[in-house]
Amino acid sequence: MKDEPMIIITPIKQVPDTNDVRIDPATGTLIREGVPSIVNPEDRHAVEMALAIRDKAGQGKVIVISMGPPQAETALREMLAMGADEAILLSDRAFAGGDTLATSCALSYAIRKIGAYDLIICGRQAIDGDTAQVGPQLAEFLQIPQVTYVQDIRPENGGLRVERAVEGEIQVVEVPFPALLTCLKEANHPRIPTLKGCISAFREKPFQIWNAAQIGVLPERVGLKGSPTQVRRTFTPPPKGQGLLLTGTPQQTVQALIKTLQEKGLV
Repeated sequence: MKDEPMIIITPIKQVPDTNDVRIDPATGTLIREGVPSIVNPEDRHAVEMALAIRDKAGQGKVIVISMGPPQAETALREMLAMGADEAILLSDRAFAGGDTLATSCALSYAIRKIGAYDLIICGRQAIDGDTAQVGPQLAEFLQIPQVTYVQDIRPENGGLRVERAVEGEIQVVEVPFPALLTCLKEANHPRIPTLKGCISAFREKPFQIWNAAQIGVLPERVGLKGSPTQVRRTFTPPPKGQGLLLTGTPQQTVQALIKTLQEKGLV
């Protein structure tokens, strides 16, 4: 890949388990009390891609970084147990309420504080927002090349040969270092942390917590103040009506379907 050890940074996010998400009917906001938090599933694939690159080279460093409240430490520790080398948590009240732009801005300041790096690998998108914006916005803040929807990579010509899946096609592009990639879940199968990895994640591996002042970002550029978009209302869509199951021979089901559509005034 490269002669010198690679430094790969992987931003991750702790999200509510969407299987348990409920909406407060009065306020329209998420009910977070009693809802378990998990590592965003697609971020696991990004971390696995970073670890695979490091392991294949036999050297290098994988740094995981996240922005969130103090409890997001659990997600970062889990990625350390999975095999990441270092973890950084951005935690400050100034970051609260930030949209994707404010989040990307904060991450870019933290990455500049880290210093030299070769790759940033992000998950395609987070399951709580589904915007797929943080990765591309982060690349723009850092002014580095970006490739989204990545499903495979290999070293070539001193950089990377990247395969990206888009609209039923496979595009092959070459990208130099440093660069940012967003990874698809089809790219790999994330490894399971070992007992030794879990112990090391809490006892040995470096873990840092940085606030807004430490990364040198102005308060008006992050959090709610730095967010040009804000969520005005969140609601649960009304439940759909009960479905109709048609049985019988093909001719009978077609006739029944036509009759049903006629009754509803659709044909």
